[in-house]
Amino acid sequence: MIKVGDTLPHTTLMEYSEVEGEGCSIGPNAVDVAKASAGKTIALFALPGAFTPTCSAKHVPGYVENFDAFKAAGVDEIWCLSVNDAFVMGAWARDQKVGNKVRMLADGSADFAKATGLTLDLTARGMGLRSNRYSMLVKDGKVVALNNEGPGKFEVSDAATLLAQAKS
Repeated sequence: MIKVGDTLPHTTLMEYSEVEGEGCSIGPNAVDVAKASAGKTIALFALPGAFTPTCSAKHVPGYVENFDAFKAAGVDEIWCLSVNDAFVMGAWARDQKVGNKVRMLADGSADFAKATGLTLDLTARGMGLRSNRYSMLVKDGKVVALNNEGPGKFEVSDAATLLAQAKS
């Protein structure tokens, strides 16, 4: 399992873009984790799936509401990862009104989750391999804080916990 001091895995995530921009077409776009995290401080949180009740009611809104505080603490970007496709993550971003505050990144094949060892097997419930619920603070591609959530818990993956770590 990934730990403090480790480098983020060299994987590719997908991000749905609604606006064409520099090197970015409308629709799903590849995000190289190593390149996207280089030279930045990132507040990253991962969830088992989009549109789940707790994640939609507490996790994502907590990060959106604390965007300015994260910026003031030196965080360049906030990333939300989930084992969904980019279209689902794009729809969830619209539903949660994240705007440009949180990058909603799809780990469709669970490659990132598997590479970090932070997986949750929900095969018995018909949902396959998912991401565990966790948060981490990443500086220049290296993990400086990691908060791994126990099953059915909402204790350390919330915005307040990671924000306190970003401030210290």
